Amino acid sequence: MYTAEALGEKEIVNISTQRQITIPQKYFYALGFSGEAECILQDGGIFIRPLQVNTGSEFAEYILADLIAQGYEGQQLLALFKEHCHAVRPAVRKLIDEADAFAQSGQGHIPLEELFGEAE
Repeated sequence: MYTAEALGEKEIVNISTQRQITIPQKYFYALGFSGEAECILQDGGIFIRPLQVNTGSEFAEYILADLIAQGYEGQQLLALFKEHCHAVRPAVRKLIDEADAFAQSGQGHIPLEELFGEAE
């Protein structure tokens, strides 16, 4: 992991013509980066950190209860639970994108039922 002695360490990186940078390998592994990073505009600079992957934990109880009610158990339950949790983030992203597109369209009010379907 990243040590206290390394805090404040800096390294010069190149910016490509497509505005891309390469995170130095030692930082990449020390901080646990994967496929995505979060950029935050802060104090006249950009703070880049590993994206905190949301596994859908805020929906975990509902997902688990539904799978149990469907009769899943053991390893099958675990596999399906993981699959459903990983699907939450893309689904929420899609909802946000659709809401943004609608808001930008200027079409006015739309009933919730039309966006999300009838309530159960």
